[in-house]
Amino acid sequence: MSRLAEFRAAEKALQEQLKQLESLKNDAGLKKEIEFEEKLQGLMKTYGKSLRDIIAILDPNPAKSGLQQAAAPKTRRARVVKVYQNPHTGELIETKGGNHRGLKAWKEQYGAATVDSWLRG
Repeated sequence: MSRLAEFRAAEKALQEQLKQLESLKNDAGLKKEIEFEEKLQGLMKTYGKSLRDIIAILDPNPAKSGLQQAAAPKTRRARVVKVYQNPHTGELIETKGGNHRGLKAWKEQYGAATVDSWLRG
């Protein structure tokens, strides 16, 4: 793109943004929001309160409302060690999951249902 075309595109975008800004300046809803924000800032300054204080006043139980739900990390329950004993060889395999190489080999050889029955305790 040439410098002139780039300039004209930027100029056109600027004109469109100015039109959008003018329409927002005349929007009654926006004027009310701006007035509310100014009054709220004034009240906060008068009483020496911060935005956190206002939120605590308006929502004393944030955990129930779901706003703080993402902030609290959930811990996973520790996986239990499972012990399998092969009745043919007497060999033991201890694992916390089903991704153990020896356990997979047994399941291929004897079948998953049979190997699951070898679970001890």
